Amino acid sequence: MDWLTHVIWQNGKLFGIDWSVWKIIGWGGNAAFFSRFFVQWYATEKKKQVVVPTAFWWLSLAGSLLLLTYSLHQEDSVFIFAYLFTWIPYIRNLVIHRRHQNAHTNCPACGKSCPPQSNFCPHCGARLTAVGASVTSPALR
Repeated sequence: MDWLTHVIWQNGKLFGIDWSVWKIIGWGGNAAFFSRFFVQWYATEKKKQVVVPTAFWWLSLAGSLLLLTYSLHQEDSVFIFAYLFTWIPYIRNLVIHRRHQNAHTNCPACGKSCPPQSNFCPHCGARLTAVGASVTSPALR
């Protein structure tokens, strides 16, 4: 067990790293960026199809911005360029997701959310109008 202590605490430092606020920002960015892998994997396994949940894009954005901040502090041009523009598609995907969510309509018959451009409620089968204002009950069809 003594070897484990030497791996974790090297020269009085955790993992031999000289910790500072900037190291925490950098490692936090790495952790956020890496954790998106588990979020996407879990969502895909749960649905049994490839899924990219919103949390993936938020973690991508947080991780890339933290890593960009850290690389700016380090003044490392290679590292800066690696994260300088990555946030753009992450924000764009979040905007697209928000617009898609807002395009959903609530079924007046059952109150559940229906995908955009649906003619029928996938939950209760009620016919939806273009505006979603009136409904024809499945029993009346």
